[in-house]
Amino acid sequence: MDEPCGLVELGVAAEANGWDGVFLWHHVVGTPDFAVPMSDAWVLLGALAVRTERVLLGTTVTALPRHQPQEVARQTVTLDRLSGGRMVLGVGLGEPPSEYTALGRSADRSRLAAMLDEGLDVVSGLWSAQPFSHHGAHYTLDGVQFLPPPLQQPRIPVWVSAMTRNEQTLGRAARWDGVLLGAMTREGRIDVLPAEAVAEVAARPDAPGDIVVVVPAGTDPGMYEGTGATWVLITGWLDELRGLATGPAPGSPAG
Repeated sequence: MDEPCGLVELGVAAEANGWDGVFLWHHVVGTPDFAVPMSDAWVLLGALAVRTERVLLGTTVTALPRHQPQEVARQTVTLDRLSGGRMVLGVGLGEPPSEYTALGRSADRSRLAAMLDEGLDVVSGLWSAQPFSHHGAHYTLDGVQFLPPPLQQPRIPVWVSAMTRNEQTLGRAARWDGVLLGAMTREGRIDVLPAEAVAEVAARPDAPGDIVVVVPAGTDPGMYEGTGATWVLITGWLDELRGLATGPAPGSPAG
């Protein structure tokens, strides 16, 4: 399952078993403290776009400050059109920090947050398919026009990673289409987020349209019914995910 073909087959099996979306972690490099097999998320999503017909496809998450926004804009539009309008872009600052520092990049959170906000403005401006210029602290574009536009209008949905009681990250998510919520263990693994925390975010007056909860394999999605969650994304090691994909179809909220 470490091979790209195995991941594509897993996504195909997920659709066949009634799952509603296939989302890929978007890491770039490994380090000794994060030595896990990786494949390029955009290549895998492209393969899934032509092998599936119904499931939503996306990243959880693309650390936009690690990438050039014009490249992300091109990749997402290509996937949106290749999939017939099934692309979702999940974004955040990115973890672990070593994915920045190992390549000589700053992992300063304030700087990365500013780059994320500005990068999202650039990506959405390029999605407009109109001549676009931008002069900011981190990116400069002069009269750039990206064609064709995405199939989805007014834009490809953007889901933003946020902490449940962090006003800055929740405020960022409120400006886009969805919020990705999750909890981490001290070891850096995905933990179960209490239902009360999800309901608190969903009840905010500025809550975006999609409230997305990321949970470890084995979590009952039913625990989030009535909280306002619109998606439950179940993640885990590949052997656990293989069992999920070939098991019974999930109930509501969507898996």
